[in-house]
Amino acid sequence: MTTPPPGLRERKKRATREALREAALRLAVERGPDRVRVEDIAEAAGVSPRTYNNYFASREQAIVSAVTADREARIAAAVAARSADVRLADAVTDAVVEQFTHADEDEQRALLLITTNAALRDAFLDATAGIEPPLATVLAERLAERLDGRLAERLGGDAEAPTARVLAASVAAAVRIALEGWLRPAGDTEAGEGPAAGGLVVPAGSPADRLRAALAPLAPAFDAAERG
Repeated sequence: MTTPPPGLRERKKRATREALREAALRLAVERGPDRVRVEDIAEAAGVSPRTYNNYFASREQAIVSAVTADREARIAAAVAARSADVRLADAVTDAVVEQFTHADEDEQRALLLITTNAALRDAFLDATAGIEPPLATVLAERLAERLDGRLAERLGGDAEAPTARVLAASVAAAVRIALEGWLRPAGDTEAGEGPAAGGLVVPAGSPADRLRAALAPLAPAFDAAERG
């Protein structure tokens, strides 16, 4: 399925969102996250605070968006681009690991801020929920193709959608769990504990290894979905 190019209105919205997140990151690096106001970000991006609130609910969300921006769509696109012969569990895992472990210079600066600020860490973890909607759409399409429409036709035409949503939500949850472990504060050895309220965080271990380990238990569910 070919997605039509965005119209002028959508392009303007994307440009505004990009300007806001770039301004948020720049000001946070220059001043420190706690010294940046929403009004400052809006002014730097050339929009009103009211317009800002149409895009982001907080300054933390805008700063974190410098790392997470478009990641959800890129994960879904990477899964969609894989050959139908590739095991779906492998396609999803590879896409997630690639997008969460390849950071450009701006993303690296934002990650440095995130590891030293509790509110930013929370926003970073909350952003993982954004993986679900676009991934669910792609999974539904892939499952419909794999099952050749037989199951969907037998059960009312939309049988694969609930499965796709459950799988996508599970992926988002697994990613959050992996990142919580990766962002565990120094000295915190409690398994399953999220980041502490404050203090320096030393990322623990390889994010790629943590992501693969968190996603591995989902493989049987993906395999079962592909078999129909």
